[in-house]
Amino acid sequence: MKRVEDLRFITGTGTYLQDIQTDDALWIAPVRSIVPHGKIEEIDVDGALSAPGVVGVYLADDLDTAPLPLGAPDLEEFTRRPMIASDRVLYVGDIVAVVVAQSDREARDAADLVWADIEPLPEVSTPEDGAAEDAPLLYPKLGTNVVYDRGDGDDDVLADADVIIELRVVNQRVAAVPLETSGAVAIPRDDGGLDVWLGSQSAHGHQRALSIVLDLDPSQIRVRVPDVGGSFGAKITLYPEQAICGALALKLGRPVRWHESRAENMVTMAHGRAQTTDVRLGATRDGSITGISLRLTQDAGAYPLFGAYMPVFSRRMAVGPYVIPKVEFLWRSVVTNTTPVHAYRGAGRPEATMVLERAIDRMALELDMDPAELRRRNFIPKDAFPYTTTLGERYDSGDYETALDRALDIGGYQEMRAEQARRREAGDRIQLGIGVSSYVEITAGAGREDWGAVEIDPDGVAIVYSSGVSHGHSHETTFPQVVSALLKIPMEDIRFVQGDTDTIPRSGGTMASRSLQIAGSAIHAAGGNVLDKAREIFAFNAEAAIEDVVQFEDGRIGVSGVPTSALTLAEIATIAAVPEDLPPGMEPGLRGEETWKQTEATFPFGTHMSIVEVDTETGAVQLLKHVAFDDAGTILNRTVVDGQVHGGVAQGVGQALFEGVQYDEANPLTGNLASYVIAGAASLPSIDVAHTETPTPENPLGAKGIGEAGTIGSAPAVVNAVIDALALFGIDHIDMPLTSAAVWAAINTSR
Repeated sequence: MKRVEDLRFITGTGTYLQDIQTDDALWIAPVRSIVPHGKIEEIDVDGALSAPGVVGVYLADDLDTAPLPLGAPDLEEFTRRPMIASDRVLYVGDIVAVVVAQSDREARDAADLVWADIEPLPEVSTPEDGAAEDAPLLYPKLGTNVVYDRGDGDDDVLADADVIIELRVVNQRVAAVPLETSGAVAIPRDDGGLDVWLGSQSAHGHQRALSIVLDLDPSQIRVRVPDVGGSFGAKITLYPEQAICGALALKLGRPVRWHESRAENMVTMAHGRAQTTDVRLGATRDGSITGISLRLTQDAGAYPLFGAYMPVFSRRMAVGPYVIPKVEFLWRSVVTNTTPVHAYRGAGRPEATMVLERAIDRMALELDMDPAELRRRNFIPKDAFPYTTTLGERYDSGDYETALDRALDIGGYQEMRAEQARRREAGDRIQLGIGVSSYVEITAGAGREDWGAVEIDPDGVAIVYSSGVSHGHSHETTFPQVVSALLKIPMEDIRFVQGDTDTIPRSGGTMASRSLQIAGSAIHAAGGNVLDKAREIFAFNAEAAIEDVVQFEDGRIGVSGVPTSALTLAEIATIAAVPEDLPPGMEPGLRGEETWKQTEATFPFGTHMSIVEVDTETGAVQLLKHVAFDDAGTILNRTVVDGQVHGGVAQGVGQALFEGVQYDEANPLTGNLASYVIAGAASLPSIDVAHTETPTPENPLGAKGIGEAGTIGSAPAVVNAVIDALALFGIDHIDMPLTSAAVWAAINTSR
């Protein structure tokens, strides 16, 4: 089934944040530090105050707000994040003042007239610098820049190995680059409350954060989410500008708006990845893995958001789909004078997979073994599930060898190896590389609870209330499909409601590839409650035994074997509106709701295969073919699943070949889409997508997550393919992104 929401998207009739209409609204423009670390001496606002349209300029002391909640609550005593910096700035982009004006343009023009006198302080540009004993401290009260330093595992992790390889893998810092940047619309209410429109992955999460910052009860804040043009994890957190809009709306008694420019977005929207891992992998001569040691350093950026804690999720995926009997995992997170790091599509799992899959390929080279065969030899067997890994993760189901074999077959692995050998023998300028990446990932790894409701009105229209918030996830298609299949109601008679804290009582949000399995299961259970209630109402009015009342194939409810007795759900909804026609104690209305609690996480898996050509004279890389073979449990809608894989692969290819946030010391160099390159349509071949379905027993739909799998599986396959093409030069690793310049430099160094 095609996505029902696409019609308004492709015809330009969607309603995004910029489309929300407000009367008499003011606009804000933040004034940002251009110094990565410094002490604020003075801020001159006189020029801005006299500019056209300016209502006011606000400094830290002008707003009575609490600090922003961070993603690492145990650090908040030491690492506060103010709305507006009052004493020191910690990265380029920190807000030092806010201009309020009658229009967006007037606010931005006036912001250029604010002069901030900031005395530069020594900066920390890398986590290695930050961890040094004499490093300047971002948080003197904390006494260190290392906000976490943890680990566990076997001391003799590699004692049984015949062969040990060592590798440093850098998962470079990347920007989320959603098509729609961030923003907010805050509207004060007469009762002292606030209506807020946001691009958000969690309306209730933003409601809670705003209530803390603004010292309001959550019930006083209504958060609504319109159409959202992408997020990829970056819109989970509340940004200072969004809270400032709320604070100023309450203070000034007028709607206040903000919409981020692309240049602001590249510097201030939370970045992703930013991990460096030293890995040692041990194996016997016949290719059996004996142990792995991983020592990971996470760059948390200036404020410890979720990024500071992200290595925990890397640890959970450290052994991938392999039997690895001994594991050592040590990690630390370090704050630096750079943009804060947060979740980005995969959030710790792509990083772990990249490290492991690069190490597997490096081991195959050391053993002179086919990299696909080395993977096959170490897979967890399909009859071992549920399987508990050395690190304690309980994998629910899997068949890793089938995924590998199918991907190799679709990609023509043997034929490509033969063509590669021919080109190497001939000394061709254009060399062929084949890369494989086998992965397992965790979905619904935390927060496995969500709410859903289904209501039938007397006209027969079903209203589906979802706790998930779509920002490209096809919820308007897939969640109504669940109800349509269960209640036999046509899709055109189903209305979908999401992203409104006044109509949705609670929500875990949309993240961690959890939507269908958690929020979808809640809706499925709520639909089941509607069905049960309809049967009870029919039984009561027909004086029939409840066990004799069934749902017929056309969706009507009636006595088994007597289809002429049956009523439609619309007719039962009409009866349900009359209290006297209901069983004693039953609430009027044909409505069901449910909170679904899933006991365990689920573990999708798959194998990706990439084929690249590398021009050995220029270093140019061309991706010829990419095969994505994934298993995300039961597939509800193949079109939606394939679309998620396509998008994920594009972002994985982007990290592998193009993307990377660059700093000169702690000054950002990639502040726009000319200097920060992303994968476009011309960079990508047609992606071959295929699936198996290994249902999970953890939810009634049998569904696992798919939203992040494409990113997790694709990037290592592409990197492995490029390195494979360069093997004849003795090159066994290049740090991402593998740009033409990086590949050319590696080739010329080897020569």
